[in-house]
Amino acid sequence: MIERALSDAGLGDAEDDDFDALESPDLLLPDHRYHDRELSWLAFNQRVLELAEDPSLPELERANFLAIFASNLDEFFMVRVAGLKRRIVTGLAVPTNVGRAPTDVLADISREAHRLQLRHADVWTEQVKPALADAGIEITEWEDLTDAERAALSDYFQAQVFPVLMPLAVDPAHPFPYISGLSLNLAIRIRNARTGRQDFARLKVPPMLPRFVEVPRSGEIMRFIRLEELIANHLEDLFPGMEVLDHHAFRLTRNEDVEIEEDESENLIQALEAELLRRRFGPPIRLEITDDMDDLTLELLIKELDITEKEVYRLPGPLDLRGLFDLSRIDRPDLRYPPHLPTTAVAFQPGDSNERPDIFKSIGKADVLVHHPYESFATSVQAFLEQAARDPQVLAIKQTLYRTSGDSPIVQALIDAAEAGKQVLALVEVKARFDEANNIVWARKLEKAGVHVVYGLVGLKTHCKLALVIREEEGVLRHYSHVGTGNYNPKTSRIYEDFGLFTADPQVGKDLTRLFNELSGYAIEKKFKRLLVAPLHLRKGLLRHIDRERKNADAGRPAHIRIKVNSMVDEQIIDALYRASQAGVRVDVWVRGICSLRVDLPGVSDNITVRSILGRYLEHSRIFAFHNDGDPQVFIGSADMMHRNLDRRVEALVRVADPAHVQELIELFDLAMDEHTVSWHLGPGGEWTRHAVDAAGEPLTDLQDRTMSDVQRRRRKRTVR
Repeated sequence: MIERALSDAGLGDAEDDDFDALESPDLLLPDHRYHDRELSWLAFNQRVLELAEDPSLPELERANFLAIFASNLDEFFMVRVAGLKRRIVTGLAVPTNVGRAPTDVLADISREAHRLQLRHADVWTEQVKPALADAGIEITEWEDLTDAERAALSDYFQAQVFPVLMPLAVDPAHPFPYISGLSLNLAIRIRNARTGRQDFARLKVPPMLPRFVEVPRSGEIMRFIRLEELIANHLEDLFPGMEVLDHHAFRLTRNEDVEIEEDESENLIQALEAELLRRRFGPPIRLEITDDMDDLTLELLIKELDITEKEVYRLPGPLDLRGLFDLSRIDRPDLRYPPHLPTTAVAFQPGDSNERPDIFKSIGKADVLVHHPYESFATSVQAFLEQAARDPQVLAIKQTLYRTSGDSPIVQALIDAAEAGKQVLALVEVKARFDEANNIVWARKLEKAGVHVVYGLVGLKTHCKLALVIREEEGVLRHYSHVGTGNYNPKTSRIYEDFGLFTADPQVGKDLTRLFNELSGYAIEKKFKRLLVAPLHLRKGLLRHIDRERKNADAGRPAHIRIKVNSMVDEQIIDALYRASQAGVRVDVWVRGICSLRVDLPGVSDNITVRSILGRYLEHSRIFAFHNDGDPQVFIGSADMMHRNLDRRVEALVRVADPAHVQELIELFDLAMDEHTVSWHLGPGGEWTRHAVDAAGEPLTDLQDRTMSDVQRRRRKRTVR
C-alpha cells in the first residue's frame, strides 16, 4: 500500500539515480554496531530524571521533571512496549536492530524500567519532596494533620469530592469492572458487618479534580495532601454499614497505540473516530501497585486483569507522579526558572513609528531565520499567517497541520482567509499520535469554513512543517514560504526549541507548490531544488552529502559533519557516518533522545562525538550541516533519523542559503559540542555521563541560557541603532 502511494504521488527529487551506501571491502563494519533503540530511549528518560536530581535547579522545576519522566514512561509503555508485546503475541516479531530476540528485549526493558521507576520514586521521596518542604511547600499525610485541619478537609471532601466518586462492588452480582488505562484507583477490601462476608470494591480517583488538595493555612508554609490520601481516609462514608479492612492504590497501563487499516474507499476520519473508542479497551501491559499491597489483593488484580507478575511494578511512595504537574498552579516564581519573554525577531520588529510591521516586506528583503522559543512564534509564524488572511493581495494559502493547540490562532487564520474568499488548502494529519481527536475537530471546522482539507497520502503520515502564501504584486505572483522544524502550535512553541525559515526565494516557492500539489492531488513535476523530501529522496540526499565528506577526507581535504536530531536510529545513516569516521571525517551528533550510534568501536567510530542536551526547553530542531570543502551546506527541517521518518512519512528539509544564517546554526552547534557546555556525553556501552561542572567545581555554560542572552543582545543592538 505504501509503495502504491509513493508511485501515485511521485514524491522524489530531480535526481533519480539509485544511491546505496558504499560497501567497500576496506570499510567493513562490525556486526554489533548499534545500541538497542528501546534501551537507548530508557537512557534518555534517565537523563530527564537526572535533571530532577540536580539540587541546583529550582524546586518546582525539579518536581516538573519528575512529572515529565512519568509521562514519558507512560507513553513508552503504551506505544513501544505495547507494540513489541503485540508483535510477539501475533508471531510477527522480528529480531531487533541489535539482533536480539524480541522476548529478550522485552525482558531487558522490564528490568531497566523497574530500576528506573524505583529510582524515580526514591528521587521524589528522598530528594524533591524534602527540598520542597524546605522551601515552604509540604506534601503531608492525613495522620500529620491537626483535628482542625482534618475537619476542614472533611468539609471539602463532602462538598467537592464525595459527589463525584463512584465505588464499584465486586461480588457474584457485580463482575470485576473495566479499569481504564492510566487511571489511579483504590482497591478496597470490605466486610459486611451483618453477615461477616468479605468483598472487594474498586474506586477510581477522579482525574478532573486537583491531585493535590491544599490544607487550610495558618502560616506561611503551604501544605497539600494527595487526593487519594484524602479519599482513603473517608472510605467509611462510601461504604456505610461495612467495615473497611484494607485499601491500596493501583494503576494500569494499556496498549493505546493506534492501528488503522486504510484503503482508498475508507473514510479515514470515521476510521479514527472508531479507533479512539476502541483504544480505551486495549490489553493491559503494566500494573503499578504500592509496595504495601497484600498478596490477596494483588492475586485478584493479576487474575482479573489478565496480566503477568513480570508486568507488576511494586513501588514505594505515591503512584502516578504525573500528578506533580498539578503543582504548577502554585504561585512561587522564586521556585521556578526566571521568566523569559520571547523577543520579536529583528527582521519583524516595528520601525521607529511603532506601526505593525509588514511581514511580507521584511521577508522580501532577505530570508529570515527565527529561533523559538527565544524568538516569538506569535510575532513571526502567527503574524505571517494572520497578515496573509487579511491581505487583499494574497490569493492563496497552503499549509500542513500536524499538531496544533485547541484554541489555535493558526487554524483561525486559515478560517478567516477562506471566509475572505482566498483559496486555502490545509493538509491535516489526523493520525498524529495522541492528537487524533483534537485534529479531527479542527479538520471538520476547517471544512465547514470552506477550507480545502486533505488528509495526505494513504499509508504515509504528513509530518513536514510547511506554509506557502501566494501574493499578487504588480501583476506578478510571488511566493512567500515558511519551512519549520516544529509544529504550528503556539502553546508548544513556548517550550519546544525549533527553527523556522521564512523566504521569498522563487525556487523554494516552486518546490513547495509542487510538493503541496503532490500531497493534495496528482502532479507530473517531481523536481526539488532546495528541499530534500522523504520518503523517496531525503535519506538518499543525506547519504550523498555524508559520502561527499568521506571522499573529501580521502582526498586530504577538510571534512566535517554536524547532525542535530531528536533520534538517531536509521542503520543506513549510521553506517554512512561510521564510514565517514573511518575516512577521518569529524562527525558530531547532537541528539536529544534515542541514539543507536555507538562511539566505542575502535577503528570505526574514533572520530564520532555524541552529545545530548536537556533543560528548560525541549530541544526539538533538526539541523544537518556539511563542511563541503569550505562551502557549507546546511539544512533544517522536520525529519529525525528513524525508519518511520525516512520511509513512512512525508518529511522535508530546506537548505539554508543566507551565509549569516548558516554561520548562526553552525555556531549554535559548536557551542553545544563544546567541552565547557553542560551536556551528557555518550560513552562506552551506551552509558551517558552528565558534565555540568568543570574540574574546579564551577558550573559549565548552559546552552539555553546562553542562547537567551545572545538573542536579547541582538535585539538590544538593533534598538540602539
